[in-house]
Amino acid sequence: MSRIKACFEALQQKARKALIPYIVAGDPDIESTLAQMHGMVDAGADIIELGVPFSDPMAEGPVIQLAHERALEHNTSLRDVLACVKKFRLTNNQTPVILMGYLNPVERFGYQAFALLASESGVDGLLTVDLPPEEAFELNEALAAQSIDSIFLIAPTTDEQRVAKICAGATGYLYYVSLKGVTGANKLNVEEVEQKLRMIRAHTKLPISVGFGIKDPESAKAVAQFADGVVVGSALVDYYAKRKAQPQWDANAAPELLIALRSAMDEV
Repeated sequence: MSRIKACFEALQQKARKALIPYIVAGDPDIESTLAQMHGMVDAGADIIELGVPFSDPMAEGPVIQLAHERALEHNTSLRDVLACVKKFRLTNNQTPVILMGYLNPVERFGYQAFALLASESGVDGLLTVDLPPEEAFELNEALAAQSIDSIFLIAPTTDEQRVAKICAGATGYLYYVSLKGVTGANKLNVEEVEQKLRMIRAHTKLPISVGFGIKDPESAKAVAQFADGVVVGSALVDYYAKRKAQPQWDANAAPELLIALRSAMDEV
């Protein structure tokens, strides 16, 4: 059984929802990323999404764009990210790790070569923001051969016919984008998200996680009432960015933001 499936099944047995933090690998450096991963698990993270640094992160708002820029200033590569996951696996073989990014680095790497090294490094899933399902067959095939899940985004504007197509090609879990726009934008409309998830569930038995609008314990708690997982990205990246500027910052420390989110979600 994959780590992702085992994670969601264990959470379901405990009537809990997955807390899924996102950070950009290499922000500010790859050593800090490894420490942050362990700190996030200590704070209650169930799954970790690692952003692969890219020069044109089109789906991202200013906060995460700046994180990509900081990571690229240190020349953080896809190989560096995979090496970081491999080091994480030396002491944590349970927490699923998802790589989230853009197609170009993976395509340049080569699908089969990437899938093999990702599997050897301990990666559990890949979410490629700019790869539509119609063009994903070759990559999905390479990932499946290495037991790596293909995770897809579903947007608020996605119609039901296309939702069905996306669900048919996805494994692991689905990522519902809770609002129109980029990460960190706008205000979450919980009722609209709940209605959309009802429609999506008619086409899949996969868990559904919600992201792009979770900023605080209140929004995390509201979404956890009907989603299987809650993704926090911009708020966490901003949290870390502000603390990294402080001389006493400890990358290993469990972030208070995640502790608060975990506590709020567990009230559901």
